[in-house]
Amino acid sequence: MDISSLFRENIKKIKPYSSAREEFEGIAEVYLDANENPFPSDFNRYPDPLQKELKQKLAQIKKVDPSQIFLSNGSDEAIDWLVRAFCEPKQDAIVHCPPTFGMYKVVAAINEVQLLEVPMSETFSLNVEEILKQKAKILFLCNPNNPTGTEFKKEDLLYIIQNFKGIVVIDEAYGDFANYSLVEEIKNHNNLVVLQTFSKAWGMAGLRLGMTFGNKEVISVLTTLKMPYNVGVYTQKTALEKLNSTQKQTEVEKILEQRIWLEQKLTQNQSVEYIYPSAANFLLVKFNDAKKIYDLLKDSSVLVRNQSYQLHCQNTLRITVGTPKENQRLIDALTQIQ
Repeated sequence: MDISSLFRENIKKIKPYSSAREEFEGIAEVYLDANENPFPSDFNRYPDPLQKELKQKLAQIKKVDPSQIFLSNGSDEAIDWLVRAFCEPKQDAIVHCPPTFGMYKVVAAINEVQLLEVPMSETFSLNVEEILKQKAKILFLCNPNNPTGTEFKKEDLLYIIQNFKGIVVIDEAYGDFANYSLVEEIKNHNNLVVLQTFSKAWGMAGLRLGMTFGNKEVISVLTTLKMPYNVGVYTQKTALEKLNSTQKQTEVEKILEQRIWLEQKLTQNQSVEYIYPSAANFLLVKFNDAKKIYDLLKDSSVLVRNQSYQLHCQNTLRITVGTPKENQRLIDALTQIQ
């Protein structure tokens, strides 16, 4: 696929802003080029605008080239930049498959881009053929899906990527809890973009760091569009420390164990009608009266997310897998409600 033909014409002509830290590579003894405060502190200097050290480490782990990585202030920023890069306001369209992550809809509205919807089935499977009929610049698929926890069939996703006449963005925000990732497929499909995040399994939601993997042409354009210093010093430093630690894998294993435990306990509760299969760090649970359960849990100082407003999600609550103590607290509260 000729990716360059999909970019907005004005985007192709943009010359990126060149910051002081981009113009000089190496180590100097005196920095008088960026109008920074000269007095020493942990954060008086601007961060590396290209996050070179962090990208190099990620490239080793993900088995990609650093030029295939874009880092952003959370994945929401990358979603916005992708739409801006490819979609002409009031002219182009994107596709999503509800029920799904709400930011695709929000970003479409902000950028005045048409939102095409191809709803999932009541069992949360994709309508592959209907997706392929859509005429749009970008298709967003969240896998595992939020809020359902569904992990789509890998063969379905690959078929869509091969046949969709635009960019396919696979949002793997919950991919660390899933059975597979499509990052390795970016070398085979130049229209594939994969989003991941440090917010979930890596425990860095408060620092805002998203990862985008794609072909060099797409990544280059995103790098051109981004703000000069979009990932801070402390965020880059903390991410490197996390990548060099085994803590994440240990915590993922504990979360998966607790997900099984939580599902078993919820199954025994009389107010629970159905628990949807999940490949994420949460469960979508159908209750006999979700609003009542939600309100009573809130009164017990236990917060969950009511998803009943979403398509095919009537009377459902999305429950994040917490620590063993938090999960027990939830079960105890539900037991009192019965």
